[in-house]
Formats: sequence, structure tokens, C-alpha cells
Amino acid sequence: MLKINLVSGHPIEKRVTTDPNVVKAVAEILLKHGAKPFMADSPGIDNFNNAAKKAGFKQIADELNIPCIELTDPVALPIKFKESGFKNIQVSRHVIEADKIISLPKLKTHGQMLLTLGVKNLFGCIPGRAKAGWHYNVGLNRENFASFLIDLYMNIKPALTIIDGVIGMQGDGPTSGEPYEYNIIAAAQDVLKMDFWLCKFMGAKFNDYPMYNAAVKKNLPQVNLNADDLAGDLDENFSFKDLHLPETRPMRLLPKIPFLERLLTSKPVHIPEKCIGCGRCQDICAAGALKHNNKKLTFDYSKCIRCYCCHEMCPVHAIDFKQGLLVKLLSRI
Repeated sequence: MLKINLVSGHPIEKRVTTDPNVVKAVAEILLKHGAKPFMADSPGIDNFNNAAKKAGFKQIADELNIPCIELTDPVALPIKFKESGFKNIQVSRHVIEADKIISLPKLKTHGQMLLTLGVKNLFGCIPGRAKAGWHYNVGLNRENFASFLIDLYMNIKPALTIIDGVIGMQGDGPTSGEPYEYNIIAAAQDVLKMDFWLCKFMGAKFNDYPMYNAAVKKNLPQVNLNADDLAGDLDENFSFKDLHLPETRPMRLLPKIPFLERLLTSKPVHIPEKCIGCGRCQDICAAGALKHNNKKLTFDYSKCIRCYCCHEMCPVHAIDFKQGLLVKLLSRI
């Protein structure tokens, strides 16, 4: 299984999804060696076939005569990682049935998790809109969510991860950022360690990266980086230049107290002049916190869990954020 990144249907030039040419190159190598590859992912809300065609995957699959399928049919994920804090994880049966998995993520920034790299790409193994449910149920805490993603990765354990960083994304990713020429292909069997090296190369602080903090709490050895880990063109002092990292937005920090909630958290807001009335934001909201009617959104902020899925899934960037007062003050210190 070639686990692509097809978060939603975007043309190649937006750099939201894995470049289909990278996927093609990997598939051709596998075919040459007698394997039977297939591409697969599960968009959060888009129709899979339409999204795969818009992002260029369907055309490559047809050219190579290999399947390009949606990850459906949830089944229980066998728990192999004994330290897993999350036991009841359901993934697509195609993930379980594949002989080997090669993960092909996109190198991007992420407004909620700072970076979306190798480990987070496996979140797409959870079918469809169930992903929004995990945002809702995991605890509204970035490190809790990162801990869940690590458990998911450690129990799926792809045979290889090859990250497409030829032209990735910077800024307000994973869908609303700007293209950035990283000019890199990175590959590893130990995906956590690769993600932490990329975090360092991107100039992000480890204590700002929820994945790193979660790995520290789990006492995972991958948090200890050593120059001997690296092979290829980059040394331990390499850094990407003039890279714009996102400002991660505060999620709920305290028990629900409406006054403090307004002070402490950013909230999604509608930009009506950009809206096309597709209704994806309402469909993806696991908390039932917004209603869409004729290009007008009404938010119930008392229900909103600040997962920002509405922002991530909006195809025209018609949802932005308004900072709470305390967040504004802290940002000026």
C-alpha cells in the first residue's frame, strides 16, 4: 500500500497533497521488482474519486494500471506497541490486509500541530469523517493528540516512509499555506526520528512541537538525535532559509468557563465574501458547533472544540481566526 497524502482535492500547484510524480516514481520501482502496489488514502470529507483525479493520482494510477482506492471499512487495529495509551483504534481493513505499507507524506507546516510530516500522514488510515471524531474525543490537547498519532504509527509501523519535500508548504498549513521549495526527499524506517530531524532543519523549537513533547513523555529513544542518524546530502547543522512557520492557535486550556474561553482561545470566524456555500465546514464539525445556510455560517462557540477542522477543510479559505484578548496580549510580550 502506497499511503499518499490526499487530505482533500487540490491541484498539484497548491502543494497540499503528495506530488503524484513522487508516487509514480516509487510505484515504478515496486512494479519493476514484482510487487503489486496500490495507492490509498481517506480524505476527511471530499469524494475520493473526485479528489484523486483533481490531485493527479487517478491519472498516474491509470497510466501504471494500478488501483487507487479509498480507505474504507473500519476494523480494529491490532495493538503491537505495548506502551499504547490508546487501545480502541479502528483503521481501514486495507491497512491491515496490506503486506507492506510505504507512507508518502507531504512536507508541510500545520496550524494546529506546527508540522505535518511522516507520523501524522498515517492519520489518513482512519476512514473518512471518523477523523473528526478523534479530534473531538482525544482531549482537546495537542500533546494528547500527538500521543494518539504516535500510538497509531507504532502499531501500523510502515515498512518505509518517503516524504515529498520537493515543493512543500510553509505558513498556515496544511491546506492554506504557501508553496515552499524545500528541494528534499527524505526517507526513513524510523519515522519519528526523521520527523524530529526535519523539525530541527525547519527551525522549529522542539518544545513547540507536540509530537516531540509526546515522545518525551513516552520515554521514546527517538528524541535523542545523533549526527550518525543522517545519510545523504544534509549534515546536522543544515537549516531551511526564510521558512515561515505557523502561529499555532490555542486550543481549550481550562474547563469550560465561557468568559475564560473567550479570553484564552482563538475562534474560527467566517469570511462571507470568500464563501462558495459548499457546506463542508458543517459536515466536518464533529461537535455540531456551526450551521450553514445560504453562504452564512453561525458558530456556537460554547460547543466549538477548537480543532479547526472547518478551516482545514474549507476549499476557498473562507474561515479564519479571531484571537482572544489574552492571546493577543501574550503575543505582544
